[in-house]
Amino acid sequence: MAGSYDPSASSGSGLSRRQPSLSRPRPPPAGPLRADIDPPPRPRPALQSLAFGLIVFLGCLQFLPATHFRDPTDPHRNWIPLDPNRSQPISANSRTPEKEEHSAVTKQEADVGKLHIFSWMDCLDLRVLAVLANSTLSSSRHPENIFFHFFVSETEDEKLSYYKLKVLLPRSNLEIIGLKEAKEKLISPASEGEFIESVLHEIVPFAIPSINARMNKFLYVSPNTIVKGNVEELFDVDLGSYAIAAAEDCNRRLGDYVNFEVLNGIQRTKAKTWVSDKPYDKDACLPDFNVLLFDARKLDNNLLDVVAWWSKILNLGTQRPNQVNPAIALAFYGRYLKLPVLWKHHRSTSLVGENETNVLPFDGPKRVCSNDKDQQQNFDHGSLWKTYLTPKFDAVLSHTN
Repeated sequence: MAGSYDPSASSGSGLSRRQPSLSRPRPPPAGPLRADIDPPPRPRPALQSLAFGLIVFLGCLQFLPATHFRDPTDPHRNWIPLDPNRSQPISANSRTPEKEEHSAVTKQEADVGKLHIFSWMDCLDLRVLAVLANSTLSSSRHPENIFFHFFVSETEDEKLSYYKLKVLLPRSNLEIIGLKEAKEKLISPASEGEFIESVLHEIVPFAIPSINARMNKFLYVSPNTIVKGNVEELFDVDLGSYAIAAAEDCNRRLGDYVNFEVLNGIQRTKAKTWVSDKPYDKDACLPDFNVLLFDARKLDNNLLDVVAWWSKILNLGTQRPNQVNPAIALAFYGRYLKLPVLWKHHRSTSLVGENETNVLPFDGPKRVCSNDKDQQQNFDHGSLWKTYLTPKFDAVLSHTN
């Protein structure tokens, strides 16, 4: 019949209607597994436990303290060891050029922003310490970098003294240290305990490294001092091979305090290695021990024994004029760097103008702590100390005797 459709007629033309397929599960392949469609194999339980343990171990390592750091400003990105005794990392930018062999240790101390200043007084007078601290900070370019460490007698109230000073200097960095712990470290059964205790006020500056082992470069300033100069300049001084630096006091000569007949006899015997091979000069100026710059790494370990030996051999007593200890002067004879004369401590403000020196003596009233008649005399006081201590704070800091 015309116009009828015969399905079989289209088979030869290549056109056909797609028959719907039935969704039936595909039978498993007869050959090997195919990775693109088959699930991955499960790992062994032992390897899983090992991997988990390794992750836990690496995580625990994150809790260990850091041992090295790299300064982001260092173009070479060198690793610098951290000092475990310090509370914060240390910059790698050097304030002073140091020798290459000490680069790692030296950078930790010289590159740190902190400038440590020590002082000690057995007869505690907070007024004096406040003037010392405030005058130093007022003359500094970066007072936030200066840290004060004040040693006081073990009979004093350390906490009360600290809080009183902080009332006047709330932004200052300071600590009050009792001498009890210091004496325990210095006076041992093997040391010259009786001698050390009798001259403790003179040797404390040289014993600071034994008391505080983390200090390398630091400054010692006698408490009765008004600082007019910038102490930051002193920390930039390269001591070279010397352990200390001090200004010279040519108003005091070695021959004024030492019997040279005895000294020459000692030199001829060459009893000890610390006795100078060169003749001693009786006109040699004595170092001024009121302002001392230290590099503790270069101090002799037996320094206190050397001072004790000189004191015994010269038969020196504890009572000496002008508080000069020739034993200490002989221990450092020819072995200190000379600071500029501006850092010489003068005994009176009337002897020198304020612009002629960086350090002046405290010219205010002082606390009397002994029965010494000389201390109880009434002296005419100056007014320079009032620049650094107002009457309001003077009343807070003064002691009631």
